[in-house]
Amino acid sequence: MSAKGFETKAVRMEPMLLLTLQAPADDVDRIMAAVTRIAPLVMGKYDSNAYQSGGGIEWYRPLEGAVAGAETEVRKRPGTVELSFELPPDQALVDRVIETIFQTHSYQEPVIRLQNILSSRSKGLDDRDNPNRWWNTTGDWKIRP
Repeated sequence: MSAKGFETKAVRMEPMLLLTLQAPADDVDRIMAAVTRIAPLVMGKYDSNAYQSGGGIEWYRPLEGAVAGAETEVRKRPGTVELSFELPPDQALVDRVIETIFQTHSYQEPVIRLQNILSSRSKGLDDRDNPNRWWNTTGDWKIRP
């Protein structure tokens, strides 16, 4: 498998960067609005593509020098989610996105991770009649003509 990507009949696997961050659920809309102003998060014929996990519990303890002040007990913050999205391997764009996340996040030390990945992109084959596609199912989120 090549780090430069590869192709199958229906899909291209392209080099991308996966940015993952943790944040309180209440921060997500603000962070995403700021990020999508500078990076449209395009995937094929869609933009604003991101994933938000369900809420979890974050554990941490402020140490000396933390804005909250040093504490002896470990804090547990419920409602923390993981947000992830893909970016092209463009260093200037990645720098701007990370700086934007830092400026719009509520934490002193936001958890931001960046990984090299291969990501799928459809070749746009005509599969309108595929019974597995969302537009051919009875999902309650299906847009009806």
